Amino acid sequence: MTEASFDSFARDHLPPRDQWPDLIQGPDTTYPARLNAAVEFVDKWAAQDPDRPAVRWPDGLWTYGDLAKKINRIANVLTQKLGLIPGNRVLLRAANNPMMVACYFAVLKAGGIPVGTMPLLRSRELETIAAKAQIRLALCDADLTDELQDAMARGTTLERIVAFSGDGSEDQELERAMAGVPDSFKATDTAANDVALIAFTSGSTGKPKATMHFHRDLLAVCDTFSKHILKPEPNDIFCGSPPLAFTFGLGGLVLFPFRVGASTFLMEKPSPPLLGEAIGRFKPTVCFTAPTGYRVLAQMVQDGEVDLASLRKCVSAGETLPAATFEAFKQATGLSIIDGIGATEMLHIFISAAGEDIRPGSTGKPVPGYEASVVDDAMNELAPGTVGNLAVRGPTGCRYLADERQLKYVNKGWNLTGDAYVMDEEGYFWFQARADDMIVSSGYNIGGPEVEDALLTHPDVADCAVVGAPDQARGQIVKAFVILAAGVVGDEAKVKALQDFVKGEIAPYKYPRAIEFVSALPRTETGKVQRFKLRQQEDA
Repeated sequence: MTEASFDSFARDHLPPRDQWPDLIQGPDTTYPARLNAAVEFVDKWAAQDPDRPAVRWPDGLWTYGDLAKKINRIANVLTQKLGLIPGNRVLLRAANNPMMVACYFAVLKAGGIPVGTMPLLRSRELETIAAKAQIRLALCDADLTDELQDAMARGTTLERIVAFSGDGSEDQELERAMAGVPDSFKATDTAANDVALIAFTSGSTGKPKATMHFHRDLLAVCDTFSKHILKPEPNDIFCGSPPLAFTFGLGGLVLFPFRVGASTFLMEKPSPPLLGEAIGRFKPTVCFTAPTGYRVLAQMVQDGEVDLASLRKCVSAGETLPAATFEAFKQATGLSIIDGIGATEMLHIFISAAGEDIRPGSTGKPVPGYEASVVDDAMNELAPGTVGNLAVRGPTGCRYLADERQLKYVNKGWNLTGDAYVMDEEGYFWFQARADDMIVSSGYNIGGPEVEDALLTHPDVADCAVVGAPDQARGQIVKAFVILAAGVVGDEAKVKALQDFVKGEIAPYKYPRAIEFVSALPRTETGKVQRFKLRQQEDA
């Protein structure tokens, strides 16, 4: 392709090459120089066995042949009717449904860069994402256009929103456009190292960071964790709760099954009880969810409410898996949960263990293809049993979109995840705590400062600080320490009013589940809030 027909924004905003982490390419993660991920994940199977099931949902099924045709029609709409050129970013907004999957791969196949966003995000969050990634076009579930329309009205870079229905069966703008184009499309000749995905993570500062991953990276996470730890089979049916906008969900519910020609079962509202019911009814074999979900599912099995007998593999990530949850689920089902730590910056899981290699309470060992170490602040490797910073490197790594925090995340070629870990004498890694202000609740990463910012826009709040408080069910909850404006009464009604206000300002899962009214916040002599003291108070 010529420079005139290529949008170089993402390439131009990669970090300087000397700020990248070391990238390790082994025999499992060496790919051709020219590569389009959509061909590897979908077209290959559509050509070999078009009737093989690909995407399932409670009301239907698409084969790989069906999915390929949907992808091709959307790619034709993108290029012929919506003016997409390779390198353009496209915002995707939908729950976990088949059209969200088709749109992901259609953008990739046309040479664009999908930017997935969660359904719970509010307009100002969407506005920030669109501005940072310079996005002009959005494909959005018709049920979720309101917040996106609000974001566009606020003067963001967005110029066009095209609505679709979850399963492609309704008469929406995208479906109407698809009806008038061919169901064949020649994949854009992208390079293996072209940016194929921009994934946003909130970050500990509350300012979202955009991580960029290449076409080859989408394959690499499949050919490391999935291939060596998960070991899926072509007849597997994947299910789970993480949104496809999370790289945990994209990998676990789309990339991993499609890499081996398996299928995925998607649910738009996969709460643990509904997920449990769906497993009993539709018989999936591999499940991805957070420890919170496994705790609920274990209790439902013990109470005789669900049948999880179809499952043969279960994967947990998003927050540390307590040994008690592992044991409760194993006692209820006979299954050993595969724990793992991943990061949006790394795309997916890089430390894990399965089967007899599992040590309850430990995250595991480095996934084949990755290396991990526990280091001090000077990047010196620490002896086993010593708490330090987790450092990792492998075939994937952190490349932020135009963000000075690249220099903090990558040091001497290693990715520093912001987690405090201990490695034991056997080489197993044991999570200790987050090393920054990130709150991890039910698998969601929540930046405390973002919640503070929302609270501070309420007229009754004079000052506040937000930290993570330990919680048996969720791992952590968001807790806010609030100084009220003069004359405002801090009672239960005020707690609820502030909680409802935050839900309206940012994604509802980020709201403070606990609010404590205080007269002062601990501060340094320079006035900086000492959040660690609040965390210590909650830990105690």
